[in-house]
Amino acid sequence: MARTFYRTLVQVEVLSEEPMEDTDVHDLAMLNCAITDGDCSGEVKIVSREEKSGKEMAELLMAQGSDPGFFNIDAEGNDTEEAQLYGDAS
Repeated sequence: MARTFYRTLVQVEVLSEEPMEDTDVHDLAMLNCAITDGDCSGEVKIVSREEKSGKEMAELLMAQGSDPGFFNIDAEGNDTEEAQLYGDAS
């Protein structure tokens, strides 16, 4: 049986007196600190959840600059030997 993967899009809204810099929003820890301990107000919400096939997940991982091997799949979305060794395969 093929494994199912999930893609979740999360939106963060930040309210501040000064514009947020690009470097501020690329580091989630800094963004969290600005909202929880700093002078910004923020809200986090899930925008969408989608089930993805192995092939779709492999394509999404590569689009992010990551490797499909992160989930023990190959570029076609098939389970690798590691998936079978470590019990990832269904």
